[in-house]
Amino acid sequence: MTSADCRCTRKEIAEVLWEGEENTRSLVDRAVSDLRKRLGPEAVPHGGKSGYCTLRAPEGGVDLLRFRDRVARAAALNHPERFELLGAALEEWDGGEPLRGLTESGFQLRRDALRAELMAAVHARMDAAYKSREEKWLREETEKWFERAPELPQVFRFYLLAHDDLPERRRERLINEWTKRNAKPDAELRSAIDQIRGVAHRPGGTLLPPVPDQLPGSSRRPVGQDELIGSLVEAVCEEQDAGNLALVLISGMAGVGKSTVANHLARRLRERFPDGVLHAGLNGFADGDVRPEPDEVLDRFLAVLPPYSTVTGPESKSNALRSALAHRSVLIVLDDALNAQQVLPLLPGDGTCAVIITSRNDLLRLQSERKVLFRKMEPLQEADALEVLQEKVSVEDRAKHAQAFSELVRLCGRLPLALTVVARLLESGARPLRTLPALVRDMKEERERARLDTLHLPEHELSVRAALNCSVRVLGVEARLLLWQLAVHPGPTASWEAVMDLGRTAGEGARTDRALMELVAANLVELHGDRYGLHDLVRAFARRHVQPEADGETADIEQATVRQVLEHQLHNVRACDRVLDHERALPIGEPGGVTVTDPAEPRQAMAYLDEEYAAVQRGIRLAIGQGIERYTWLLSMALVTYQWRRHLLGDARRNLLHAVEAAESAAAPVDCAMVHRMLAGTQWRFGEYDAAVGHLRRAVRLSKEDDSEAGRLSLARSLHRLGITLRKQGDRTGAEEALCQALELCREVSDAVGEAAALNALGALHHDRGEYTRALRRCADALGVVERTVERSGLADVLFTLAKVHLARAERDEAISLYRQACDIYREQENWPNEDKTRMLFAEVLVSAGETDTAVTELERVIVLRELMGGEGVREVRELLEGLR
Repeated sequence: MTSADCRCTRKEIAEVLWEGEENTRSLVDRAVSDLRKRLGPEAVPHGGKSGYCTLRAPEGGVDLLRFRDRVARAAALNHPERFELLGAALEEWDGGEPLRGLTESGFQLRRDALRAELMAAVHARMDAAYKSREEKWLREETEKWFERAPELPQVFRFYLLAHDDLPERRRERLINEWTKRNAKPDAELRSAIDQIRGVAHRPGGTLLPPVPDQLPGSSRRPVGQDELIGSLVEAVCEEQDAGNLALVLISGMAGVGKSTVANHLARRLRERFPDGVLHAGLNGFADGDVRPEPDEVLDRFLAVLPPYSTVTGPESKSNALRSALAHRSVLIVLDDALNAQQVLPLLPGDGTCAVIITSRNDLLRLQSERKVLFRKMEPLQEADALEVLQEKVSVEDRAKHAQAFSELVRLCGRLPLALTVVARLLESGARPLRTLPALVRDMKEERERARLDTLHLPEHELSVRAALNCSVRVLGVEARLLLWQLAVHPGPTASWEAVMDLGRTAGEGARTDRALMELVAANLVELHGDRYGLHDLVRAFARRHVQPEADGETADIEQATVRQVLEHQLHNVRACDRVLDHERALPIGEPGGVTVTDPAEPRQAMAYLDEEYAAVQRGIRLAIGQGIERYTWLLSMALVTYQWRRHLLGDARRNLLHAVEAAESAAAPVDCAMVHRMLAGTQWRFGEYDAAVGHLRRAVRLSKEDDSEAGRLSLARSLHRLGITLRKQGDRTGAEEALCQALELCREVSDAVGEAAALNALGALHHDRGEYTRALRRCADALGVVERTVERSGLADVLFTLAKVHLARAERDEAISLYRQACDIYREQENWPNEDKTRMLFAEVLVSAGETDTAVTELERVIVLRELMGGEGVREVRELLEGLR
C-alpha cells in the first residue's frame, strides 16, 4: 500500500518481510494467496508472469492514498488554497508513527520514507502559511514543531520567520545554539537567518549588495484609514500569491492624506518583498518646477538594482528596469503623480512586484491600460476628524468644548490637512482652548467671504490654500472657468444638465463635458450619484483665488453665470410645478439656452424637486442677496406647491415674504395678487389666519385693478381663499359671502376647477352649520364639476368633504369608501400633509366600524408620513397603535 500505484515486485515484498532469508518466493506466493482469499480477486488480482503484486483498494478508502492525492493537488494551487488543502491532507495522520505495530526490520526503511513524506507536507504547509500571512497559525505551529523536532532545518527556519520579533540577543543565542548542535545551516535556513538580520547572500554564500529600502521616515498613523489599508494589504497579497503584479492607485483631493496612507501601507507590506522597497516623489502637484522626469527616476532606481545598468535613453532605461525586476520581488512607491505619462515608464512587467501610486488625479489612462487596484480617499468621518483635532486635548477639555470642536470639524470639511492646521494652532498655543468660540466665529466669517486665512500656515509648510492652488494650476483653461462657475453656483450640488448649461456662458464650441471630466478626475469636483458638487474648502478657494478672465471681465462673466444658474432652475422648477398645479400661470417666458426636464406625472415631478430642492433654495437666497427680483418671486412661486406637499412651510414662508416685496415692485397686479395668495396659503397652514386674511384682502384689491378676464379669475381665486380663511376664523357669514362671489366669478370665466373648489368650500360651510342635506348637495355638485376636469387634487378635496358629510349623516360605509379614495389620490399626488390628515380621520372611522386591522395599517402609514415630515406627532400615533394591537 505504501508503494507507488499500490504495486511492487515480489522481491521488494520479500526484502521487507523476510529480510536476509533465502527461498522466499513460496513465502511471498502464500502471503499473496492468503490475502486474495480474504479480500477477493478483485482487490488482489493475479499478476501472471509479470513478477508484480497489486492491491486494488477502494477509491478514497486508504488514508495514505488520500494524503498523497491532496498533497499532489495542493502543489498546483495558490498559497491560501494550498494552505487549506495541505491541512486537510495532514488530518489523515493520527499523530503517531507510520506503520505502527509492524516490527520487521524491513519496515523501518518504509517508515523513514513515510516520515519524510509527512515532514515534507508539514514544511510545505508552513511555507504556504508564511506566504498567505497565516501569522497566528504559523507561530503556534512552529512552536509545537520546534519543541518536538528542533534539529530539523526547515522547522527552525519557519520558527525564525514566524518569530521575527524576537529580541536580537535571544534570536542570536538560538541561532548559535542550533548551529553548535546541528552544524552549518543549509542554504534555505541561511537565507532565512539573513532575512531576519537584514542581510542577503547569493546561494554560493557570497554577500549580496544591500537591499534597497527607500521608504521615508515613519509618519503618524493615518487616522480612520485602517479599513482602507487592510483591504489593500489583502488585495496586494492576493495578487502576489497569484504571481501577478499588484498595481495600487490611491487618489483623492489635496490634503486628504494619500501619501500618509501609501507610506503606512508600504510598511505593512515591506516584509512581503525581500528584494527591497523603492520610493520616488514625483512632485506632480508640488509648488514650483521641481517635477523629476521619468528619466531621472529610472536612473535612481537602476543605480540600486543589479546589474546596475547604465543604458541611455528613456525607452532603454525603462526596459532595463523591467529586466532588473523580472525575477525580483520589489515594492515601489510612486508618490504624487501628475499623470499616467509620469508613471508608465516606471512600472515593472509581469511578476510579483507591487507598485503603490498616489495622485490627486484618477489617472484614467493608466486605469484603461493596466489592471489597477483603485481606491479614492474621501474626507474623514466625524469621529475620526475629532480624533485628529483632539489628539493632545484632555478628556475634560474635550467634553467642555465639544460643541466648538464639532463646529471646527465642519468648518474644516473633515479634511485631514485642514484639521492638522487647526490642531497645530491649538498645540502651539497660538489659539488657547478658551478662544475656541472666537476661532469658530473667525472661520465662519472667513467662509462667508470665501477666505481660508486661518488654514494657511506657510511657516509650518501647512496650507490648504497652497495645496489647492497646486491642484488648480495644472488645469486647462475651460476646466478652470468651469471650476470657478461651480463655485459661483449656489450649490450644494448640480445635475449634469445644470453644469452643461453653465458652460453655455463660455460661448459656442465650449467642451463643458470634457472640462467636467477633467475636474472630476482631478478630484476637485465631487460626484454624488449623478450630481456634481464642490467640497466647501474647494468652493471657498475657487471663488476667491481662481480668476476666469482679466479683472475687468470677471464681473460680467459672474453676472452671466448667476443668471444662467437661476434661469435653469426657474424653467425646470416651473416644468414640475405645471404637473403639480395645472391652473397656475407664471409669466416666465419660453426657455432659451437652458435644458428643461419634462416630468409626465406628479411622482416624477416631486422626485426631481426632491433632488434639486437644496440647490433651488440656495438659488432663491442668491437671487435675494443680489436683488434680482425676477427670480426672487418667480422661483419662490414655482416652488411653493412642492413645499406645501412636503410640509416645508418654514422655507415657503421665508421665500414668499421676499417674493411679495419683489412682486410688488416688479410684477403685474394679478401676479402680485397670486404671490399674496400663496403667502396667505402658507400662513393658513401655520394657523396664522389673521395674517393670511390681511394678504388675501390685498390680493382682492390688486385683482380689482385689472378689469380683464385674468383679473376676474384672480379675484375669484382670491375670494375663494379669503372665504375658506374666514371660515377658519369662525366668520361664517363673511366666508359664505366671499365664496358665493367666487363661485359666480368662476362660472363667469368658465373656471371649472375654481367652481368645484368654491362649491366644495360652501359644502364644508354647510357641514359646519349642521346643514347636512345642503352640504351633500353642494359637494355632489362640486364632484360633478371636478370630474369633468383633470384636476386630481381638487377631486381628493371634494371626496374628503363628502366623506365628512356622509359620516355626519351616519352613512359610515359611504364615508369609508370616500376616505379610501381620497387617501389614494393624495398619495398619488404625494401630498403628505393632506394624506396624513385624511388617513387619521379614516382610521377613526375604521375603528368605530370594528375594522381594527385596517385601521392599524392606516396608522402605520401615518407614522411613515409624519417621520418623513420631521417626526412631529409620531408618538401619539404610536400610542394609538399600541391601544389597538
